[in-house]
Amino acid sequence: MTGVDRDPDDGVSAPTRNTSGPDWYPAFLTAVADRIEIGRRRAVTAANTELVLTYWAVGREILARQDTEGWGTRVIDRLSADLRARFPDAKGFSARNLKYMRAFAAAWPDPEIVQGRLAQLPWYHHVALLDKLDASDLREWYAQTAIEQGWSRDILVHHIEGRFHERAGKAITNFARTLPPADSDLAQQSTRDPYLFDFVGAADIRRERDLELALTDHVEKFLLELGQGFAFVGRQVHLEIGDADFYTDLLFYHLRLRCFVVIELKIGDFDPSYLGQLGTYMAAADDLLRHPDDNPTIGLLLCKAKNNVVAEYALRGYTAPIGVAEWKTVITESLPADLESSLPTIAELEAELAHDPVVQEGEQ
Repeated sequence: MTGVDRDPDDGVSAPTRNTSGPDWYPAFLTAVADRIEIGRRRAVTAANTELVLTYWAVGREILARQDTEGWGTRVIDRLSADLRARFPDAKGFSARNLKYMRAFAAAWPDPEIVQGRLAQLPWYHHVALLDKLDASDLREWYAQTAIEQGWSRDILVHHIEGRFHERAGKAITNFARTLPPADSDLAQQSTRDPYLFDFVGAADIRRERDLELALTDHVEKFLLELGQGFAFVGRQVHLEIGDADFYTDLLFYHLRLRCFVVIELKIGDFDPSYLGQLGTYMAAADDLLRHPDDNPTIGLLLCKAKNNVVAEYALRGYTAPIGVAEWKTVITESLPADLESSLPTIAELEAELAHDPVVQEGEQ
């Protein structure tokens, strides 16, 4: 007689797990498990989409009633209390969250945009966009980029505060001339200028090695700043050229470009002679590390400062793909008006919603 175990989740007797079975069973189990996982992900996505659309519809109702009746915020407080009484098991109807729904509907009056791209983002991503940005074009740019890159809410906030839209794809490069069009576009968009190394904190950067160590000590944050697709290979990677030994500062592999990326760090201003050293490392990586299926190695020179015109002229003499950009530990300019907001902060919202969460599974 087959033994049974009691499943505490549903109270139904389940057969005891038997590790023996036909040869086809492991593949069958994997196929079924994969299908369940896909279904679970789709269910979460569908639930989140419906939540966002519902909040937008509620916000639009509030706006429409305010336009016709001219009432103030006290009605929202009453609405919050009445909704909680009518739906005691529902979450997310605090007065502050209702005000975010109203702001969400006001920011995106076109239902087609909300039902299309914006519905793909979790609600707290939209809260971050409302909280951090006033300009609709910037909200849309960050929303689309967050969808494409799969950013969490925290990463979205990090990039907004780091003014990522001003830095993305801005390095001085020769990619358009040295790479195929599809690869050159992707490579260019994978650059930043300047790179923001705020995570190195108060580290005493006096030599290139100091910066190198600071970056590798925070390699996860460094990879976040580099962007999607970069995989860390190592620091001071040994390259033997003839009888001489050379060591790259940092070596990465880009999974989408299918190539190695050599990064050289400089703590001073750009000097055209630096490109010769970088080019040597790139040629060695192509000969010693590159797989036959890999694309040519890309070089990236990061300097404390540069003259863009000088960098552009210097790159004209190179047939290998190289980019030149600056690095900074802080964005020193004051925050422009389009990055400020009069809405409450996310922290304030979360404090109020601590007892009334609206985060769905997978939003963190």
